[in-house]
Amino acid sequence: MNYTDDSDESLIGRHARGDGAAFELLYRRHELRTWRYLERNVGSRAIADGLMQDVWFMVARDAAHYEHQGRFATWLFGIAHQRVSEYAKASRTQPSPAPQETEPQSIVTKLLAQVPREQRDSYLLQLEGELTVDEIAVVTHCAAEMTQARLHYARTKLSELLAEQQK
Repeated sequence: MNYTDDSDESLIGRHARGDGAAFELLYRRHELRTWRYLERNVGSRAIADGLMQDVWFMVARDAAHYEHQGRFATWLFGIAHQRVSEYAKASRTQPSPAPQETEPQSIVTKLLAQVPREQRDSYLLQLEGELTVDEIAVVTHCAAEMTQARLHYARTKLSELLAEQQK
């Protein structure tokens, strides 16, 4: 069956009823944006790969509980946001591993790492998740006004960092 014209919300419903092809199409539609959101938040490809598996496992497992009150992308990036938050909390409470060779990072990832976490997360939810301010507010559990402020400060900080980089 060809589902390419079906909405994400329709596809997650089909998956919940056991349609593996619907899940595969959902994954292909959102794979790259989800991975970039994760990688740019945690700054590591290897960690992003692990979080990506967690996120999509949770999507597959919890599909039957998806409530069609908003866009699928809002639900998906809510799960990704939760995993990033859990990772950040765990990495603060655990001892740092022994120094290893660091993987190469893009200039974007390096600059984003210098933006405060809440601002960076809101910015990436908008950039990679294509979420609206109201959707970001739902995902991050903060007011829309605070979300707008975080987005403004993230853009300002990135502009300043980029200007410094170009000197």
